[in-house]
Amino acid sequence: MFRKFLIYGVSAGALLLGASLLTTKTFQAEIMISAPPEKIWSVLMETGSYPDWNPTVVEVKGQYKVGARLPTKVKDPAGEILEMTNTVITLSPNRELRQTGGTFGIITFDHQWLLEPVQGGTKVTQYEVDRGALLWFWNSDWIEPAYLKASEALAKRVSEIEN
Repeated sequence: MFRKFLIYGVSAGALLLGASLLTTKTFQAEIMISAPPEKIWSVLMETGSYPDWNPTVVEVKGQYKVGARLPTKVKDPAGEILEMTNTVITLSPNRELRQTGGTFGIITFDHQWLLEPVQGGTKVTQYEVDRGALLWFWNSDWIEPAYLKASEALAKRVSEIEN
């Protein structure tokens, strides 16, 4: 009898773990900025100035480089500060900044800043995929609007620097 319960328990646990790993949410925010990618990139790379302009990512400690683990603070709409550590996995100057983090199985994120030169400026996209069991319970409705606000603030910051 105990063995039967053990087998069912392990099976249920494995099923839940598998389901949590397959659970994903995707977020995307796009904006056009009337500036070349180099200008936008220079603002994104100045991590020390994030508190001056970014309403969402309010602090990044350290400099972006591949393999760097950067303590980061994000402000949610209620003003709560969420602390996390991002690991930079891709750094293609003037094109892509990609970071990951989180706790495997619970919640992980894969966030990208993508810069694409287009006529009249640069298309800036923030793209993120979150995975894990916490997504079943966590209200993430604020993520895309927060990324759009951060992108708009980036455009304003780039404009201020150009003038």
